[in-house]
Amino acid sequence: MHGYEMIQEIAERSGGAWKPSPGSVYPTLQLLEDEGLIVSESEGGKKLFSLTDSGRTAADAGPDAPWEEASRGVDFEALGEIRQAGFGLMEAFGQVWKTGSKEQREKALAVINETRKKLYLILADED
Repeated sequence: MHGYEMIQEIAERSGGAWKPSPGSVYPTLQLLEDEGLIVSESEGGKKLFSLTDSGRTAADAGPDAPWEEASRGVDFEALGEIRQAGFGLMEAFGQVWKTGSKEQREKALAVINETRKKLYLILADED
């Protein structure tokens, strides 16, 4: 696989709970290659990576896959509901921002800021 495919695969295997950034994946791939645990080859302008024998041995001896840990205990139904609510909120805010008057935009911004504060108060167990 190439790096982008790995990012997508990790996101899929973790059920969306973990999607590493390119800034963490590509330096890690370089380090693994420097250590002889993976090799790369260019194909169609992309750098494809595969495990070496020592890389496979290290992977087999290592801990659980990190995407398994990242998705352990995740309520995927609730996560989907949260994402949908967040996207809906941003869509509504964007609509107000694009088409609303100055006063409407200011009110919308105040609602967003107040909502953010209320969410943090939930963690503090305060009303």
